[in-house]
Amino acid sequence: MMMIPGLAATVLAAVPAAPAPAQVLPTAYEAGHFYAAPETVDGQRLRLVVDTGGGGAAGMYWLREDVAERLRLQPAACRIGGASLAVARLPAYRPGRGLPPPGPGPCGPAVMIQTGTDGISGDGQLGAGYLPGRVWTFDYPARRLVLEGGGWRPDPAAHATRLGFPHDGAGRQASGFARIVIRVDGRPLDMLLDTGATAHPTAAGRQASGTPVTAQGYGVTSYIATSVLERWHKAHPDWRVVNDGDDLRPRRPTRLIEVPRVEIAGWSVGPVWFTEQPDAAYRQFMAQWMDKPTDGAVGGNVFRHFSMTLDYPRETAYFRCVEGCAAATPPPGP
Repeated sequence: MMMIPGLAATVLAAVPAAPAPAQVLPTAYEAGHFYAAPETVDGQRLRLVVDTGGGGAAGMYWLREDVAERLRLQPAACRIGGASLAVARLPAYRPGRGLPPPGPGPCGPAVMIQTGTDGISGDGQLGAGYLPGRVWTFDYPARRLVLEGGGWRPDPAAHATRLGFPHDGAGRQASGFARIVIRVDGRPLDMLLDTGATAHPTAAGRQASGTPVTAQGYGVTSYIATSVLERWHKAHPDWRVVNDGDDLRPRRPTRLIEVPRVEIAGWSVGPVWFTEQPDAAYRQFMAQWMDKPTDGAVGGNVFRHFSMTLDYPRETAYFRCVEGCAAATPPPGP
């Protein structure tokens, strides 16, 4: 067949690209936390906590400094605003055992190198800098983490709920921290959606709550501001409270409170234990990067009942009930 010069490119450009397929990430699941578990070409396996409430510069995930050294990544400086970040080229992963590349960001395709990390992060973190811009399914009962493909559609059995994000002057998401609304005791609460909300219950906290923990004593929880805990305790003195129930920060042990029912996305689950946090942690500190102040964070001890899909581009979450949940009773009308 004779091809007219220039027509081939035109014809090919007119054919729509096939939707990207879904990608099941190599994942470990431990005491309520998801860990991405990619493998490098030289056989090194990483363990990166997947934390929607964790930080990170736009477009990047981060690795611990000693891990970057072990992988022989060469650090370089990248300036964002007035800050200088240590970054490195992406590790080389085995085909089928890697991570989706980071999205666009001011430092290009790179990983952040982090110092002074906590005990729950493993080798690093996929956080609110890396996750946005795509659609992720956290299937808690199946312990699967999926980057959904271009043809993804919500499961008809899932309930949708809007997510709140701050936006810049051009209408773009200004941070990857998502706000979600739950209901407790008939009242709505604005909360950070936080797959990384971490518990370290004391012996008394473990005995009361039954929270599954790792060998190091870490588990998952949801957080609530002190003022809300006090309001709940005053209104419901029968709701169990454990003093010094969590020592994630040993110098400041905190209380736990058991809430009989929590409603999220039109589903009802419970009982749910909440760990106390100072009001300022969410109403001032986290509020800097959210669309409005929140009352705490909702975490894996609520999500464990669901296959939860976070559609960052459409700012919507979908919850499909898998176990231990029921349709919530609609609130009374005006």
